[in-house]
Amino acid sequence: MPAGPRNLITDVPGILVGNAQDMALRSGVSVLTAARPFVAGVHVMGGAPGTRETDALAPDRLVQEADALVLSGGSAFGLSAASGVADALRAQGRGFDVGGQKVPIVPAAILFDLLNGGDKGWDENPYAALGAAALGAASDDFALGTAGAGTGATTAGLMGGLGSASEVLPSGHTVGALVAVNALGSATVGEGPHFWAAPFEVGDEFSGLGPAPSYPTEHPTKLAAHREATTIAIVATDAALTQAQATRMAIAAHDGMARALVPSHTPFDGDLVFAAATGTKPLADPLTDLLTLGHAASTALARAIARGVYLATDDGGAPLPTWCARHAN
Repeated sequence: MPAGPRNLITDVPGILVGNAQDMALRSGVSVLTAARPFVAGVHVMGGAPGTRETDALAPDRLVQEADALVLSGGSAFGLSAASGVADALRAQGRGFDVGGQKVPIVPAAILFDLLNGGDKGWDENPYAALGAAALGAASDDFALGTAGAGTGATTAGLMGGLGSASEVLPSGHTVGALVAVNALGSATVGEGPHFWAAPFEVGDEFSGLGPAPSYPTEHPTKLAAHREATTIAIVATDAALTQAQATRMAIAAHDGMARALVPSHTPFDGDLVFAAATGTKPLADPLTDLLTLGHAASTALARAIARGVYLATDDGGAPLPTWCARHAN
């Protein structure tokens, strides 16, 4: 399926993404929002997640829509980013109305980047301010690689990063993915430059090298040096979905994570996928369209993961080489 015009999750009409990062801290925040609340779901596959308000996204809960979704570095400290976003949204008059009081619904997930060499000796938790700044930067265009929640992300042997990709379906629906790649496993095959996600690449969006000439058959031994990781993602569509259907799309998107990172969903990762649906285009065939949306979400996520690693940059203090430093000619 072809990519959208930007090859970003913001090819889904109405979706906006903002990044904020602190290079001394070597961490950051990415926020997805829209002009109006959107249906949201979530699914967790990793064994060590860190989350806020994900229980509110279950299909049987009172609130069926969110105002923003937050991806943050900082481990548990990064959950404060959602407070910064919620405060800023409330100041804008956004949120679920409870007797005249506006309560923004801002589910969040965090990744572990506390051992990447950045200055973590803060006196005041910096993530609320980073969250508000990321919301303030929300736009239909945003940086990838060493940006936002991917600023200090790492994988097994290479720097991780923030990735995004989109696909336009024959039905006319658009699906996009946004991901902060901070994995225990690897996005590349062995010590070579080829990405596990290569079969799904569109053009040369992450090198154009194609699949690896051979694949290992033994158990993977290439793992991140520390056993704390997590890849956190959002998949979005303009399809009109219920919360249950959005959750199903998030579940399907995990296939893309498993195709792009080896291993994934380990006990040491908090791997999680949010889903967002703006609801502007109805489903013609709910069963077939939901299947297609889920498959597109998985392939877009696989591509976004590879793009996040491929586009990472080094300001001179990165704890690991970038893909380009190791493999680009």
